[in-house]
Amino acid sequence: MKKKQPKSTKKTTMPNAYIEGAGVVSEKNIVETLEENYMPYAMSVIVSRALPEIDGFKPSHRKLLYTMYKMGLLNAPRTKSANIVGQTMRLNPHGDAAIYETMVRLARGNESLLHPYVDSKGNFSKAYSRDMAFAASRYTEAKLEAICGELFSEIERDTVDFVPNYDYSTTEPVLLPAKFPAILVNSNIGIAVSMASNICPFNLTEVCKTTELIMKNPELFASNPEEILSTLIAPDFPGGGYIIYNEDELKQIYATGQGGFKVRAKHIYDKSANCIEVTEIPPTTTVEAIIDKIVEHVKNGKIKEVSDIRDETDLSGLKLTIDLKRGVDPESLMQKLFKLTTLQDSFSCNFNILISGSPRVMGVVQILDEWAKFRIECVKRRIAYELSKMKSKLHLLLGLKKILLDIDKAVKIIRETNEEDEVVPNLMVGFGIDEIQAEYVAEIKLRNINKAYILRRTAEIENLRESIAQSEETLESERKIRKLIIEDLREIAKKHGKPRKTEILYGITGVSENTNDSLEEIPDYPVNIILTKEGYFKKITPQSLRMSGEQKMKEGDSIMAQHSSETTNNRDSLLFFTDKGVAYKSKAGDFEDTKASLMGDYIPSKLEFDDDEKLLEMVHTADFSETLVMFFQNGKCAKVPLTSFVTKTKRKKLANSLNTNSMLVAMFKISLENESSEGSESPVEFLLKSESGKVIIFPSTLILPKTTRDTQGVQVMRLTKTMLQSAAVYREGMIKNPNKYRTKTIPVAGVQATSSVQMELEVAFID
Repeated sequence: MKKKQPKSTKKTTMPNAYIEGAGVVSEKNIVETLEENYMPYAMSVIVSRALPEIDGFKPSHRKLLYTMYKMGLLNAPRTKSANIVGQTMRLNPHGDAAIYETMVRLARGNESLLHPYVDSKGNFSKAYSRDMAFAASRYTEAKLEAICGELFSEIERDTVDFVPNYDYSTTEPVLLPAKFPAILVNSNIGIAVSMASNICPFNLTEVCKTTELIMKNPELFASNPEEILSTLIAPDFPGGGYIIYNEDELKQIYATGQGGFKVRAKHIYDKSANCIEVTEIPPTTTVEAIIDKIVEHVKNGKIKEVSDIRDETDLSGLKLTIDLKRGVDPESLMQKLFKLTTLQDSFSCNFNILISGSPRVMGVVQILDEWAKFRIECVKRRIAYELSKMKSKLHLLLGLKKILLDIDKAVKIIRETNEEDEVVPNLMVGFGIDEIQAEYVAEIKLRNINKAYILRRTAEIENLRESIAQSEETLESERKIRKLIIEDLREIAKKHGKPRKTEILYGITGVSENTNDSLEEIPDYPVNIILTKEGYFKKITPQSLRMSGEQKMKEGDSIMAQHSSETTNNRDSLLFFTDKGVAYKSKAGDFEDTKASLMGDYIPSKLEFDDDEKLLEMVHTADFSETLVMFFQNGKCAKVPLTSFVTKTKRKKLANSLNTNSMLVAMFKISLENESSEGSESPVEFLLKSESGKVIIFPSTLILPKTTRDTQGVQVMRLTKTMLQSAAVYREGMIKNPNKYRTKTIPVAGVQATSSVQMELEVAFID
């Protein structure tokens, strides 16, 4: 008999769930994988993070500023930044560090925006420093700047859409109803997936004026975007510096939204300490980067003129000091530094903006046109919202007016009604009003049930009807809406506008290429130059001039008053202008040192003038940084930067360098510093006198510079059957009662001078 085998106690277990395809390796198209897995992320970065929208803000900026607005920080005192960061996390879940870094860049203390949105207190670091760290949020304080009032003044009036935040606990605006084109006023840089945005800032006043012109005449600017160069002169950076003006580059940027231009640092030379002080640098670099580059070139021998460099930035602002070795020409060194370091750097523009959720690269005119459309929609929604409120109020007041017919009846209905719920229906029946009106009447306090109160309230009815009619008329007229927007722009420009921080250098391109090699060969020492009316030129050293007697000249010849003994440098450039509109370029070092007892070099022969060509004027310059101001017999004045005479090759003869339509009366050289609104007492003034004896005094700032050398200029003195006789740089004390002849507008006919002033003028013009 066989024994039965015991049954196995081991149980075979099966998985609870069967995973289809688990462990199976299959091939999949990489393009499909990217579309399914990477594209959603890429679109999120593009649309919801990196690129600004037409209101001028990225989502992170908008969430922060809106949170500060809801905290009442537009008019309230500053609060701790940590408090703001914590509140912002209700809208922005990306962490406190990212939120605080966003606030730092928007703060006044960081100096990275032309018009900061955050009024800060404490250390918010500096945009021009790479190594300076900002203080922790628990140490700093902040509130909204006054200009934010232009961003939020209409946000409670249904001007923009609101969406739920990430956890649906509150709502936030999709856009801010900005009353000005913030997208162009403050810079915005963002790097998305496969695309980026780099928007340079522009002056607020210039942007508002340009927007006004585009809204008034959109067709003209759409077909000719370069027209806005007259109002939107060039970008304006919060760090100042100089923009090297290139009209073709700006036209390209304004038309396409892409291109670049050069920005140069601002510096001064301290002769007593023999050092260069850099006070403003391009926005694309930092103080530390500049120091590192200069030190590197000093070590490898490319820069031998520098003995020391240090960062002396303090509470008064940026200051980079470069000590020079003895005998070094500071301007020659700066030209070398501009070439070798980021003291001169390029700013690349890429105006990539989200429009209705889609990225678009646009020119300035297109951007302002899109902003105008956005703003028109905001204003329409605001008017519609206010109209709805006024109609609701009118509806209630019309119900109240019916109560005026019989107050006692209303009281009797309420008194005789047994149930509270029946009061409203009984009033509706008794006076023929609807439920909303009856509810409003029923809620009136007992103390207000008097004829005086009701008459006072119902007196508003006519005013409301007029306001409603005006609002409806405005809502139907886009022209009137545009007018409202333009009024806002003018008010904002007047209230928040500031002078330009970045100055403009015209025609500088190519200077550095021509200076270094030639300057090294020419000895560097001071000289005095003298020019006579017949065209004889003398270059005399100061020592020789002090020991000399009378100047020898040709019989009948005399020294030009303005060139009697000008002090300059042997390396300076000379420009000789002729009546043929030609400028002959030379250098003081090209002429031999002479003595007063000699006649000197005859310029027409030395520079090989044409047979019938006559010398008119001469100008000397060290670096072509000055500006020429020329006056002609027809009363016109031309203002041309000397940089327009710079050439990449060593040309000696420049044609079309002077307007020949009218005879030249006088030529003056002025520096940009004399015309700056900051750093000088007043701009240069000119004194003009016509042959008929009329006189004017006007500031040089009334004349805009032109890069065209032979420009005809603009009419300054209005002349009738007469010509401009004389022109001079006005100095206090030249004539009595100068305010009588001063003008703030041009052209003008001038004021007839008295006989005593005529005599003073003769002496002044001779001197």
